[in-house]
Amino acid sequence: MARVYVESYGCTRNRADGEIMEAILLRAGYELAESPEKADYVVVNTCAVKDPTEHKMVRRIRELLDSGKKVIATGCLIHVNPGVIDSRVSGMLGVKSIDRIAEAIEVAERGGKLVSVEGWRERNLDKLELPRLWKSGVVFVVPIGEGCLNACTYCATRFARGVLKSYKPELVVRWVKEALARGYKEIQLSSEDTGCYGFDIGTNLAKLLDEITAIEGVFRVRVGMMNPNHVIKILDELIEAYQSEKVYKFLHLPVQSGDNEVLRRMGRNYTVEEFEEIVKEFRRKISGLNLNTDIIVGFPGESGEAFENTVELVKRIRPDKINVSRYSPRPGTIASKWKQLPGWLVKERSRLLHRLRLQIAYEINQSYVGKKVEVLVHGEGKKGGIEGRTFNYKEIILDSGRAGQLGEAIVEGVGSTYLKGRLL
Repeated sequence: MARVYVESYGCTRNRADGEIMEAILLRAGYELAESPEKADYVVVNTCAVKDPTEHKMVRRIRELLDSGKKVIATGCLIHVNPGVIDSRVSGMLGVKSIDRIAEAIEVAERGGKLVSVEGWRERNLDKLELPRLWKSGVVFVVPIGEGCLNACTYCATRFARGVLKSYKPELVVRWVKEALARGYKEIQLSSEDTGCYGFDIGTNLAKLLDEITAIEGVFRVRVGMMNPNHVIKILDELIEAYQSEKVYKFLHLPVQSGDNEVLRRMGRNYTVEEFEEIVKEFRRKISGLNLNTDIIVGFPGESGEAFENTVELVKRIRPDKINVSRYSPRPGTIASKWKQLPGWLVKERSRLLHRLRLQIAYEINQSYVGKKVEVLVHGEGKKGGIEGRTFNYKEIILDSGRAGQLGEAIVEGVGSTYLKGRLL
């Protein structure tokens, strides 16, 4: 049997899809290779959220093919811009066809090429009913749904993931219990937009969190990105659910712009004032909240005044972390047809915001020095030391600690993106 390596890019949701494919391949009798070099087939599970990401995916697929590897391309890029994918690939599977990964390799082995993209909207695939590969570690990602209820004028991901399909709460809870029984200590709830979870099946994120935190055991839950227009509908209930010690005091709430006219053009369906109201209420009731947000710079029609409004919002809100993206037009989106801002201007605004975000983040992190914080140890860090996460999901670099250990640490130093400390 062929040896296969699965390489996933992008969000935690996509990484979970990768683990599903690995489990399906193992069940079908294929061997999972330790590296691409040792594989006969490499599955490239793509992301398509930004233009630079697309270029990276295209380049990676070409590199693998040029090195003699057979490649199966899967993921969002298959839906968003299939024309850019090298025609030499041995198969192409959309996001709702990943259950056919073993079949794709079987077809390729016979000299054929399985392309399963069309008709994906009609496929009612519940991925929590598919197997997952259990890897050693502290963190386990549980997808709680696929798709979203938004229609942002710049987003191509919705062409891949479609309209919201929330997974049944009982299935989510079952996976969480199984993960905890296997020794995982951190559950990451993932979706394109966790904020609208359950709106299609008569429930919501707050109710799901209550069910999960009622499970016995010592563990932590990290809630993935949620959009303001959905959060505001369940705000009080959600904040109440966040009171549980099992939920990280971490809020990823993308604002995208500090200007209401730009938000309207983006199709975001909330105002700057509503975003600020959510932040204010969370901070009022959740001590030590770690606020993360996303901002797109250089969106078509963003005037100098609109950008200044964004800068002023950042100064008022002072998020712990901002993911700053330079706008890039994506195929098939409404915004890609509008007049684009000059590249030099977008870069200039991006650099200004980047400097400001690092300054604010550093100042906030400085306030932690000398304080004791609860820490869940993740394990060896990518850049040395031991990595952990604090009670509010800030990264902390420790001098010692074992993976899965929950303890108290004192913060002794900081950077703009991390804390440094030692376990007590």
